Amino acid sequence: MTRREVRRHLFCILFESGFHDRNECDDQYELYWERQEHVPSGEEYDEIYNKCVAILERLPDIDELIDNNSKGWKLNRIGNADVNILRIAVYEIIWDESVPLRVAINEAIELAKMYGTENSAAFVNGILANIVKTIEKG
Repeated sequence: MTRREVRRHLFCILFESGFHDRNECDDQYELYWERQEHVPSGEEYDEIYNKCVAILERLPDIDELIDNNSKGWKLNRIGNADVNILRIAVYEIIWDESVPLRVAINEAIELAKMYGTENSAAFVNGILANIVKTIEKG
């Protein structure tokens, strides 16, 4: 499975988890894979699960960064697809040292083109640019 496919599955799982209680995360993760044609290897399964858990554990910090850097948009007004794409990218930018900054941003833009609206790619890019500036300042 490519890293892009890992992100795509991670996005879908996070997107779906937004409609369920946080304590149902493990059950929702299992249900997601039951509906997929391709079942990941044990290593891929663990990688996606661990990233999902890491993002959910850091959600307050991630969401605060998104909220503080989305000028004119409060987090609760951003579409579920866009916000979950942003969450993955912010996690990769700040906490996943194996992902270069530009790769995290480019992959987020590609996910936005795939799952968002026609304006999502530019919207995601703009917020991520603001977040990178904030991180670089301090």
